[in-house]
Amino acid sequence: MSINKNAYLRYQVLDKCFCNKYKIYFIEDLLNEVNKSLEDFNGSGSKIEKRQLFDDIKFMESEAGWSIPLERIKEGKRVKYRYSEDNFSIKNQKISDEELDAINAALMVFMRFKGLPQFEWINELVPKLQSVFQQDETIEVISFDQNEFLVGLEHLPMLYKSIIKETVLAIEYQSFKDRNSKLLKVHPYYLKQFNKRWFLFGLNNTDKLLYNLPLDRIKSIKPDHMKFMKNSVINFKEYFEDIVGVSFQANSKPIKIRIHLDNEIAPYVLTKPLHGSQKKIESNDEGFVIQLEVIPNHELKQLLLSFGDGLEVVSPESYRDEISRTIKKMKMKYDNVC
Repeated sequence: MSINKNAYLRYQVLDKCFCNKYKIYFIEDLLNEVNKSLEDFNGSGSKIEKRQLFDDIKFMESEAGWSIPLERIKEGKRVKYRYSEDNFSIKNQKISDEELDAINAALMVFMRFKGLPQFEWINELVPKLQSVFQQDETIEVISFDQNEFLVGLEHLPMLYKSIIKETVLAIEYQSFKDRNSKLLKVHPYYLKQFNKRWFLFGLNNTDKLLYNLPLDRIKSIKPDHMKFMKNSVINFKEYFEDIVGVSFQANSKPIKIRIHLDNEIAPYVLTKPLHGSQKKIESNDEGFVIQLEVIPNHELKQLLLSFGDGLEVVSPESYRDEISRTIKKMKMKYDNVC
């Protein structure tokens, strides 16, 4: 049963009127009560006509609504309305199985945020709902690939709020390559999760370049009173279309990369594409050839290497050589083991 907020308000007002033991309402009285509540909620001019009111009553009486036991008492040419059962109210109606299933499904999705800062209420909400609806403990039948112990997750709420409120941030940041941390003044624009890690994209106030900051390398964050510079250039939905992951160098262009997949791993790659541009070019007895049109970056290289000897970069030659050099370096490390 899908109900918008105005309809729900009307049903609540009608329910209150039908429950009133000390006053019986004519249709005009019901219309006045409903319109008064609508104007209080939405402002002047928010009213319904008598036809809508009759439709609301009809819905409340139907099985799709609450099957209310409504009594109509004639007084001359007019009709008064009230519940025929003294203790009836739509507030006392039990939730339907369909609605309960929808709530349980939603709770399962909410559980993916378990362990994240400011989502502790999820752990409290589940037993409360189970108690209210007198349900047995729900068996968890879905899980998400996440790392709730990742360093830096505590920064998410403040970063999200700062993006929405357009607040400049003073961020103490230390990359894996630097021995010491440095202070950055950043205009935050976007948060993205990749491979269980979170990244902040924002404009560095010093060099006016877009920075990509992993949250696990952020030491501290403080608001700065500097004037915020709005993002009027980058469409982040399009920004990530040409890459795998989150990183690439400025002014880089996509290239066409052809890859041969052995029969053993081909089904995994064909059913879970490496990138949105992936398309099958040809097939043979040994496997398939696919093509990606992407900007090469560290994440792409790591992804291709993760398939081991089941995947071979065919072209372009320059990228094939780059992958080959990485494999040779890996081999040397194993060859040098005593």
